[in-house]
Amino acid sequence: MKNLSLFLLGVLLFCGCANGQSEDHSFAKLPAPKEGEKLATFAGGCFWAMSEAMSELKGVNKVVAGFCGGTVKNPTYEQVCEKNTEHAESVEIYYDPKVITYQQLVEAFFYAHNPTELNYQGPDEGDDYRSEIFYRTPEEKAIVMDEIKKVNASHHYGAAIVTKVEPFKVFYPAEVYHQGYYRLHPESGYIQSVSVPKVMKMRKAVPNLLKPEFAK
Repeated sequence: MKNLSLFLLGVLLFCGCANGQSEDHSFAKLPAPKEGEKLATFAGGCFWAMSEAMSELKGVNKVVAGFCGGTVKNPTYEQVCEKNTEHAESVEIYYDPKVITYQQLVEAFFYAHNPTELNYQGPDEGDDYRSEIFYRTPEEKAIVMDEIKKVNASHHYGAAIVTKVEPFKVFYPAEVYHQGYYRLHPESGYIQSVSVPKVMKMRKAVPNLLKPEFAK
């Protein structure tokens, strides 16, 4: 940990995870896309905050928290936390391309976390918290690279984006108790200290992309 305050945040994270021991540890189901829906897969630190941020965007119908980018099949949260699966905490986004475009999702993603932090996000350290986009087509890759250039040129951040850009392979849903964790545990010290600021930052950056109830 970088200092005492980050250490304390790390403790809050641990306690939050421990609370899940009394909840449903079965794996969440990964639904098939509905007609007309498309998928996008992003990793940007703890999936509790990223799930909430992406779910607040207009045209997003569902977000599933899980793991992507690694080598272990059907990993558990505990295995990923041990830092030896190569997976990143990720989100699978089900969206209506008639309402929100892939470019707009990528734009929001870059403001929903700090894409200049390599293999960590705030108090969360390790490659499982890395920033990464998993593209499905060459067109999506081109969109991502254009957005990276755009954000870098804007100097919104004080450093260059380090987000990995890799082809999508497979996404594994996390345990049920991780799904919607942000809204189910608003009293969590970690949610209040780490997750809420991320979501608020995205809301401020892309108010035009939010669902009406969040664009206040």
